[in-house]
Amino acid sequence: MEKDYQEFIKNFHQVSGIDLSLYKEAQMKRRLTSLYEKRGYRSFKEYSMAIGKNKELLEELLDRMTINVSEFYRNFRRWEILENKILPNLIKTSANLKVWSAACSTGEEPYTLSMILSNHLRPSNFQIKATDIDINAIERAKVGLYVERSLNEVPAVQKQKHFSQSGSMFKISDEIKRPVTFKQQNLLSDPFQGPFDLIVCRNVMIYFTEEAKDILYQKFANALRPGGIFFVGSTEQIFNPGKYGLETEDTFFYKKM
Repeated sequence: MEKDYQEFIKNFHQVSGIDLSLYKEAQMKRRLTSLYEKRGYRSFKEYSMAIGKNKELLEELLDRMTINVSEFYRNFRRWEILENKILPNLIKTSANLKVWSAACSTGEEPYTLSMILSNHLRPSNFQIKATDIDINAIERAKVGLYVERSLNEVPAVQKQKHFSQSGSMFKISDEIKRPVTFKQQNLLSDPFQGPFDLIVCRNVMIYFTEEAKDILYQKFANALRPGGIFFVGSTEQIFNPGKYGLETEDTFFYKKM
């Protein structure tokens, strides 16, 4: 079983460029086993052979291995702190804000950023780069159509101003979409751009090994300008930010020294 899994990791890396050894093994094994059993395969070896011959199986796996669970203003209090405490300081030190929403899933996070920034800046004064490993999630994000459930935390004023209802779905306005550029990216293997004023990467680091986290925290810190802010998820507190040249600005917010 273990040998089959290691061989699967090796083969999958060759066809996808994604190194599953950098993801927490127990979580990834559970997810993959559930998927291949659902498709009628009995082992990682059988599943690996099938993926090599069937592009649709590969695309399904790529889609399922990413966690596309998102909503607007997820953990609302953190976004309040971003808007009321963090953002004013960033605006004082940068005329045109460069923001990166990493592992952006289906777009709720970068569009939340766009709504918040548009409360304080003209759209021409900020740009948001949004990236994810899952191309299907990116294509859905570009459309900008959402179920009502994902808007639960959106303030009423923002919902009325920036969304239009289309049947049972809600569409984000072009004004909010315009500053956001989507691109596919593998955080573990692709180079980072920068420098950014603000990087948001929330609720994805929990799936990586400690070794992978260490590499990524340093890459994120390197991609920030001095004084720039790194915003992480509510279960992803960095306990040794100084190791990466960061200091705590607020809970889950880190400033590059």
